[in-house]
Amino acid sequence: MEIKNHQKSISWKLLSLSALLVFLSGCTSMGTLGIVSKSEADPASILKSGRPFKAMGPASGSACKYILLSIVPWGDSDLESAVRRALKKSNGDALINVSVANSLYSFLPIYNIVSVSCTAVKGIAIKYQ
Repeated sequence: MEIKNHQKSISWKLLSLSALLVFLSGCTSMGTLGIVSKSEADPASILKSGRPFKAMGPASGSACKYILLSIVPWGDSDLESAVRRALKKSNGDALINVSVANSLYSFLPIYNIVSVSCTAVKGIAIKYQ
């Protein structure tokens, strides 16, 4: 009798875990970039001129967009916003050796109650001299 109760307990836990994974689903993609700068900078001319720079240290930033019921969005999840936040914290002009991650999470995905899309960047902040 104890074995059947134990099997029922394990079955219930697996069923609960499966239901949780269905209600909370998401995905993430990652990539790398050499250099990313503020949109108002002209990185091509800066690189061609050989302008010196100072490494400010590691920097990271993220930007998220939320969508309620698949029709009411707020926030932003673009790369530019994430880079601006990273550079604002570090007082830099650009990021080098950048890794970018995009994530999409959905809560109760069948009904699209709430979805969250985020972009995160990490790299080394530099300041042009």
